Amino acid sequence: MSYIVDFKNVSTVGLESSPVAEALAGLRANEARYFMNKYKHEFTVVPASESQETLDYVNQILKEERGIEFAAKPLETSSNQVENIKWTYVFYEDGLAVNVLYTVDGPKPKRAVGFKLSEGMEVPKELEEKFKFARQKSKLAGTIRGSYFVIKGEY
Repeated sequence: MSYIVDFKNVSTVGLESSPVAEALAGLRANEARYFMNKYKHEFTVVPASESQETLDYVNQILKEERGIEFAAKPLETSSNQVENIKWTYVFYEDGLAVNVLYTVDGPKPKRAVGFKLSEGMEVPKELEEKFKFARQKSKLAGTIRGSYFVIKGEY
């Protein structure tokens, strides 16, 4: 069952089991607002239990590029193509959001994995020694900590 994320009335629907559900919902709403403002695109999520193919795609990139396997339980995913960019998200129970940006054509491909940490969560042990996190303020999500890496392979 897919769910269109409302960034005006932030809801924890689908994220209730997270210890930082409110902050994670704000982070998810922040992403929805970005897609609406930049692309006029509704941000839709589906339960992780209904999106194994999306999880497999993100897990493959994380494992092959950086040897990362998260212990946290995935709650929701989102997979969208806007213009020539394929955007894939996984929202985890601990408050982590992982996104894969992958251009499908164009002269200079942009391909990266981003990590965003919900306010109130610790840096996952899988990331703590490998990445530095920058902070950004969000009206919807409080303080978001983020980092990324460039994808070198083809997926």
